[in-house]
Amino acid sequence: MEGIIKFTASKINSKLISKEEFEIINPSRKICFDNNYIGVGADGIGFGNISFRSNDNNEFIISASATGGIPTLKTQDYSRIISFDISNNALECEGEKLASSESLSHAAIYKSNKKINAVIHIHNSNLWENHINKLPTTPPNAEYGTQAMADAIMAIVNKADNASGVIIMGGHQDGVLSYGDTLSSCIKSLDNLFL
Repeated sequence: MEGIIKFTASKINSKLISKEEFEIINPSRKICFDNNYIGVGADGIGFGNISFRSNDNNEFIISASATGGIPTLKTQDYSRIISFDISNNALECEGEKLASSESLSHAAIYKSNKKINAVIHIHNSNLWENHINKLPTTPPNAEYGTQAMADAIMAIVNKADNASGVIIMGGHQDGVLSYGDTLSSCIKSLDNLFL
């Protein structure tokens, strides 16, 4: 579940993402919400987040913290990660809201492979239970939003043969990460797990 930020987040300013950036991410986020990849659990806590690389370095746009349960996001519901330091479990972001509690997991993927341009983090108990330790899986003692999780994700992505894949988050119940060159390719990878 999201909402508990375990890293140090510094909000630099309240600058919103551009209309063009919004039009890149929001349709895919809506698909994820409609497919219940992103949403809110029975406990009322939101889950899931989505991001894309916004330039040639490691900046990226990500859904903000505590937005999982909102059916249709607005521009102010996204944050821009402008820098991050995985070793110190810290990041700097722009936007009206703080970035997702899973931002460092996304950062770890972008840092590991420059060809990766999109990441989606979902919660799905069936996918998680059916694919844990069958697909690349982080250790059970690596909790979400921690340096241990980020390090485990980087190790998996660095070993991967290509710039797309799915990671099961062993220490994050029901957590699944999909990464690829586009948001649509990430969604397709998740959809294919149900076939």
